[in-house]
Amino acid sequence: MTGQEKKSLELKISGMHCATCAANIEKSLATVGKAERAEVNFGTDTARVEYDPAHATLSDIERAVREAGYEVVFEQATLKVGGMVCATCVETIETALSALPGVVRAQVNLATEKAQVTYNSSLTTLQDMRAAIEDAGYQYLGLADQLTVEAEEEARRRDLDDKFRRFMVGFAVSIPLFALMYIPLPISMHALSYLMLAVSTPVFIYVAYPIFRAARMAARNRTLNMDVMYAMGTGVAYVSSVLGTLGIVLTHEFMFYDTAIMLASFLILGRYLEARAKGRTSAAIRALMGLRPKTALLVTGEGEKEVPIEDVQVGDRIRVKPGGKVPVDGTVTEGESYVDESMITGEPIPVLKAAGAQVVAGTLNTNSIFTFRAEKVGKDTVLAQIIRLVEDAQASRPPVQRIADVAVSYFIPTVLAIAFAAFLVWYLVIGSTLLFALTALVSVLVVACPCALGLATPTAVTVGVGRGAELGVLVRNGEALETADQVNTVVFDKTGTLTRGKPAVTDIFPSGIDQETLLGIAAAVEKNSQHPLADAVVQRTLLEGAPIGEAEGFDTHGGKGVSARVLGEEVLVGNRAFLEEKGVVLAQDRESVVRGLQNEGKTVILIAVGGNLAGVLGVADTVKETTPSALEVLKGMGMKVAMITGDNRLTATAIGKRLGIEEVFAEVLPGDKAKEVEKLQKAGNIVAFVGDGINDAPALARADVGIAIGSGTDVAIESGDIVLVRDDLLDAAAAIQLSRKVMSRIRQNIFWAFAYNAALIPLAAGIFYPFTGYTLRPELAALAMALSSVTVVTLSLSLKRYIPPAKRYHSLKV
Repeated sequence: MTGQEKKSLELKISGMHCATCAANIEKSLATVGKAERAEVNFGTDTARVEYDPAHATLSDIERAVREAGYEVVFEQATLKVGGMVCATCVETIETALSALPGVVRAQVNLATEKAQVTYNSSLTTLQDMRAAIEDAGYQYLGLADQLTVEAEEEARRRDLDDKFRRFMVGFAVSIPLFALMYIPLPISMHALSYLMLAVSTPVFIYVAYPIFRAARMAARNRTLNMDVMYAMGTGVAYVSSVLGTLGIVLTHEFMFYDTAIMLASFLILGRYLEARAKGRTSAAIRALMGLRPKTALLVTGEGEKEVPIEDVQVGDRIRVKPGGKVPVDGTVTEGESYVDESMITGEPIPVLKAAGAQVVAGTLNTNSIFTFRAEKVGKDTVLAQIIRLVEDAQASRPPVQRIADVAVSYFIPTVLAIAFAAFLVWYLVIGSTLLFALTALVSVLVVACPCALGLATPTAVTVGVGRGAELGVLVRNGEALETADQVNTVVFDKTGTLTRGKPAVTDIFPSGIDQETLLGIAAAVEKNSQHPLADAVVQRTLLEGAPIGEAEGFDTHGGKGVSARVLGEEVLVGNRAFLEEKGVVLAQDRESVVRGLQNEGKTVILIAVGGNLAGVLGVADTVKETTPSALEVLKGMGMKVAMITGDNRLTATAIGKRLGIEEVFAEVLPGDKAKEVEKLQKAGNIVAFVGDGINDAPALARADVGIAIGSGTDVAIESGDIVLVRDDLLDAAAAIQLSRKVMSRIRQNIFWAFAYNAALIPLAAGIFYPFTGYTLRPELAALAMALSSVTVVTLSLSLKRYIPPAKRYHSLKV
């Protein structure tokens, strides 16, 4: 092999932290088959490799880097592809892209008409991918993220208009031709056949052109797809008619002109209906994209200036007027207004945004003017991250799709075998007429349809993930949907998930004074402390509207409590040991109050005034409003519910008992939560872990499904398999219910796709003809084929209206 035939490759590598790392990678790359040269640059995190493609592949080189303990960073591109009609188109494009030297992975989604490609740009360019797609017979429409919503809609409209014109012309001609066969005419059959040939030929070419063009490209690429079968079916009908007209081999009995055009028209009609339905499956992602404003009102030293959204930089001051959309993420610096965030969080009530508040792109300013500082722009905004997550999830394939993929790979060869076997058996074995045998052949070729199988999973995933985004439930991929469907145990982190994550005064027991006075005295002392319990006392006092006095001589006492003088009296606030140390005695009835609060897992604060007990406060991390409802819904779904917390066993057991959680893991360190999840998995459970996505990262990763709770627009997109935009546990139940619904719909789709083919292919082949005297006419076979795909897509589209019961439960309760 000559030097010119070798390939030079540049890799981006992550994980290097010293020069030794570079040496280790070079050593590992040297073991790859006939690698001529490998140079690793620690400063730029890159490696240049010269290798012989006959002895090594990109995957071999990537594996060598990984075995050395490092990762190769590849580029990703999402391409918009036109012209796909069935599952075999997906396989054809994936094969064409994967054959390019720099492509690591290529995954094509039939429902969204997108190809996700992971590649190395030093070996393969976007132009190479474009050429591969077009050489395979499909349309390269550009990078998905550079294609505007308007451009995509325009391309879809043009495609639909073209299909509409073709099938309308086809029916306008084929129906009268069909009628001519039964209407007495003052001309001979010989003359009529030539008239039909003259009328039919240009119409047949116009209507069937997309089918034959796609079949030609498939044949050139040596692949079998549905267009090959449809071209054979309609082609046999048309060629038989021509031969019958000319009297070559066949007679005038073989007049299929109307059938040939009607077949092609029904096939194009089916694709028209399917394309319309598929367009609706991506409505959710288009709605999200439509939230992005095109311009922003930039505030400069000279005043306001409207600029394109692409020109906004981090640090710019942006002004938003009433009715305007927030263009990028940032922090309010001037003014205040109510902002509608429902399009991101699903929360219908506008949120007040004042100085210091966070605002995110795509939300709507409702009633006033405010100015904010841009902090995240372009692909870094929350909206852009949500769009990217939803697109990635819609493009992913759950494992259940493997059933359909395997079936499709055998489908077309099997159908071709059945079609020709039916022809040979009827004509040569049974001795039927050539007309009947040809009819059976054509009917089998056009009735068979793997399209329904190919659309069963991606359409349901696309609609389901989009519906989840509308409900504030972000699903990372199809595998998460399938796993969530199997979950039987849900484990909750306590602090910040089941509870609010901050202490609050829950119980007040005054002694000798009224409640308002007790709170005012305690808050007068506690407002001088930075302790969370002190803040809880002050916040409850403010909530009750009690006046807070001034304290003098404030002092702390070694973590036991605090003291000060209020209105000339000494006030002590602290635990029992502190008050007893100061000589304060608890009466018997107060003793029972303290024990009761402690048994409930609450922290007890005692207040003494002038040496006498003035009251007892119970403080606890309060349970979120929707926590009991969410647990009730999950138990109603047959789930086992558990809680993990670092709290002591007494407190944890008390909270678990109050919430009806029987399995409680207490005194668990943050790093050990994942181990508890693993124990549950080893016991045979499919575990979902629900946490805040920050402190619970190991447990979220360890669980079969990690469900991360966000807090409105401040959501950690990368934190879980499923991310809840809102801080609402009912959404965790809704996420599992949505997963169950989507997977149920996928199984229904696959069943109907198999059932359709299992029932109609034998009918078209004439198996039931000896018993019933009925077989499937080619025109009806084509109509049935068209309806099969439309049925599957329509079933998937019904998910757009799905409301998880947990969401309905929420609306009834609140």
